[in-house]
Amino acid sequence: MVTSVAELEQPSDSGTADAVAQDAVSAVITVIEPKPGWRTIDFGELWKYRELVYFLTWRDVKVRYKQTVMGAAWAILQPLMTSLVFVILFGKMGGMEVDTTVPYLLFVFAAQIAWQYFATSVSQCGQSLVTSANLISKVYFPRLIVPLASVGAGLVDFLVGVGVLVVLMIAYQFVPPVQIVFLPLFLVGVIVSAVGVGSLLAALTVAYRDFRYVVPFLIQMWMFATPVGYPLNKLTNFLESRGYSRTWELLYFANPMAGMTQGFRWSVLGEPLDMSCLAVSAISACLLLVFGATYFRLVERRFADIV
Repeated sequence: MVTSVAELEQPSDSGTADAVAQDAVSAVITVIEPKPGWRTIDFGELWKYRELVYFLTWRDVKVRYKQTVMGAAWAILQPLMTSLVFVILFGKMGGMEVDTTVPYLLFVFAAQIAWQYFATSVSQCGQSLVTSANLISKVYFPRLIVPLASVGAGLVDFLVGVGVLVVLMIAYQFVPPVQIVFLPLFLVGVIVSAVGVGSLLAALTVAYRDFRYVVPFLIQMWMFATPVGYPLNKLTNFLESRGYSRTWELLYFANPMAGMTQGFRWSVLGEPLDMSCLAVSAISACLLLVFGATYFRLVERRFADIV
């Protein structure tokens, strides 16, 4: 309803004038209220604020290595040094390098860049809402954008890691197999896993600040529960030799990164791929995304009050 100033200034009954003025004001006021109950992801609203995702992602990228001596070189050193440790412990001392058909450094690093992206994204997501407290308490936007921006910022480090992997493959004169075209699908799987776990931990960290200490410990334990530094068949053979049932293997496969790291090795290096592991891990990643995002949406109405 549009009412001109002239119409409001015309002499009329005071009650009618007040009603017209109230209608004119209410026509330009938008009231934002939280919806009760469980809510799913509003993809339309996220798309509407897509530019904010870009700016928050770029902010996180710039802040991550601000005032550091080595800058973005940490994106190279961290996965590379971790891979070298795994090569020494598992490859040389553990004798696992004979179980692979490719150089063990390539074997480890191909999985390490996937794991490092997941671990960095989850770690940043866990603290994202707390570090953005001023923004959350003053401006309205879909709160899920904050952990999404943290996951997006990790893509820069991932691309740097891929560049290092290419250099290593050239040094070893290794030609990737044709199935490398499927690598983006496994990257999507890592992103889905990171968003699911990261959004859940971000919401829990706001309510329970103990999770600031839980997340680093969780990631450290999770890495050893993921076949990054060792072949998957070593674990499955161990379970079979000890008489453990297939249920224990499926429980291990429920780790979404178990299938994704195997997928990276299969697509980049041509290593064997356990389809049952990949299927269970993919289902687990999707379930984590649904649960994490749904819980996030359920409790986000309280973020501005307690953050």
